[in-house]
Amino acid sequence: MHIDATSYQRVLGDELRRVRKQRGWTRKELQVRLQSDISLQTLATYELGTRHCSVVRLVELCLAMDVLPQDLLARVHERLFPGDRPGQIRVDLGRVARDQQPELQPLQRWARDRLSQADIGASQEVHLDLAALEQMAELCGLQTVDLISKLRTMNAAT
Repeated sequence: MHIDATSYQRVLGDELRRVRKQRGWTRKELQVRLQSDISLQTLATYELGTRHCSVVRLVELCLAMDVLPQDLLARVHERLFPGDRPGQIRVDLGRVARDQQPELQPLQRWARDRLSQADIGASQEVHLDLAALEQMAELCGLQTVDLISKLRTMNAAT
């Protein structure tokens, strides 16, 4: 997964602006709610995505707007990586079923089984959380991090 810093800052700024406007606030109204002395120009550059926002500053902005920072970042992530869920790995069952890596045979059998039971036209994608990935890695005789790397490589080839 490649992260484009410019796009990330722009989308983060869009989300900050969206939340502020959702509250019905101007930048000035947000500014008075902040604990730090942040200029209106700085707020504007955060919202435009032309200035990097530190983690501490992001948390301060989120708290002032009564939004959890992790929720805001999850929305940014979803916009930049549609279909990818934080804390989970997207798995294309068809791609796994066709894969020829011998160490992934248990995963390949599982994918073929899931596909054979799926309704016609159903999505061939599933999302696996860490617990499922750990079990799959154990079945394959791999470290979890190695299995995740192999699945991400498959996803990147899509």
